[in-house]
Amino acid sequence: MVTGTGPLGCAPAELAQHSRNGECYAELQEAGDLFNPQLVQLLGQLNSEIGSDVFISANAFAANMDFIGDPQAYGFATSKVACCGQGPYNGIGLCTPASNLCPDRDAFVFWDPFHPSERANRMIVD
Repeated sequence: MVTGTGPLGCAPAELAQHSRNGECYAELQEAGDLFNPQLVQLLGQLNSEIGSDVFISANAFAANMDFIGDPQAYGFATSKVACCGQGPYNGIGLCTPASNLCPDRDAFVFWDPFHPSERANRMIVD
């Protein structure tokens, strides 16, 4: 299974750098819109050359956008703020002992400025 890129422009790291109102960074969202269909096409070509469906693509972008767009519908408190980090949206730096840490990581779509939380990852693969 090969996953495409998720909504990179919605990660707290990008919100901290490029967003004043919590909206996803459009330029990175567009990059995902361009990359993901090309990945699916490439995997199809590889499968044709091999003569078998060895590679399967997973649309991580769509799966993530479902709960980024409406986190409460999926039991999350927020999709904009990372559970662990610093600065705006907890989107600056890495998760360290000096970071802000949320009281309930299952309530957050993002664990740190870049990565989905364990609960979000489980929802993506289910």
